[in-house]
Amino acid sequence: MEKKGIAVVAVGGNALIKDKAHKTVEDQFDAAKETMSHIVDMIEKGWDVVITHGNGPQVGFILRRSELARHELHEVPLDYCGADSQGAIGYMFQKALHNEFQRRGLRKDTATVITQTVVSKNDPAFQNPTKPIGSFMDEADAKQRAEKEGWTVVEDAGRGWRRVVPSPIPQTIVEAPVIDTLLKAGIIVVGVGGGGIPVVELEDGTIKGVEAVIDKDFGSSLLAVNLKADLFVISTAVEKVALNFNTPDEVWLDQMTVAEAKQYIAEGHFKPGSMLPKVQAILKYLEAGGKKALITDPEHIGEALDGKTGTWILP
Repeated sequence: MEKKGIAVVAVGGNALIKDKAHKTVEDQFDAAKETMSHIVDMIEKGWDVVITHGNGPQVGFILRRSELARHELHEVPLDYCGADSQGAIGYMFQKALHNEFQRRGLRKDTATVITQTVVSKNDPAFQNPTKPIGSFMDEADAKQRAEKEGWTVVEDAGRGWRRVVPSPIPQTIVEAPVIDTLLKAGIIVVGVGGGGIPVVELEDGTIKGVEAVIDKDFGSSLLAVNLKADLFVISTAVEKVALNFNTPDEVWLDQMTVAEAKQYIAEGHFKPGSMLPKVQAILKYLEAGGKKALITDPEHIGEALDGKTGTWILP
């Protein structure tokens, strides 16, 4: 098997929850099996792969269970929800990969690294929380939780009140050297789940978890830079990136340069919370010396690596 290099593959939320009717743990594992089979295609082509992933819905489920059970048990802090979800999703991915390796007769091992990501305690996001998490509440309950627990709460598009938390920019990944060591030993790694568990560094060098969430694409991009990855893949719900998405003037892109991507961002082609952070994360990777990046959906990863589809972003 010819070695192709290191690839960081960021798996989107659609890899686990296909639609509103398929949210159970069994449904999520079925979806994980499908996505992992496409990533094994990459591994068979000679790539050393680190798989990162989103965890928004899973953290939401953990928070909801915690809220419903608070009359019986202690609630789970947000950073621990991130850790719980990293472990559970890592287990799904490890099991799916192990079974796919067995099926194909490949001798490969997988490990999940519970990953912490350092953010700055002075990040402006801490003064402007914007990321909705947890359950919807009525106004009275929301304001009571805000007063009692120091939450920031907002009214969410007429659907009720929700807690919002900061989404700071990742600075360093605590376990990046561990992931690098495992990769060099030939092990497929699952890491930086949900962008990593956000922590801040204190004056004595110790770290402390914070109530925040990190964009998983930015966390994955930082890992790709740390590992000097040869390829950064963002797996999402669409086969290619489009200009004028979902309009009569829609144009699918086979390729774009950093300069073209910046132009398209300035022209407003990519929506916040959708394609914009993905393209921005790729620009961070390429501008830090990355070689090439790809956006496509899981089922087209193999064809995209052969140059047949997907959107490639180049320096």
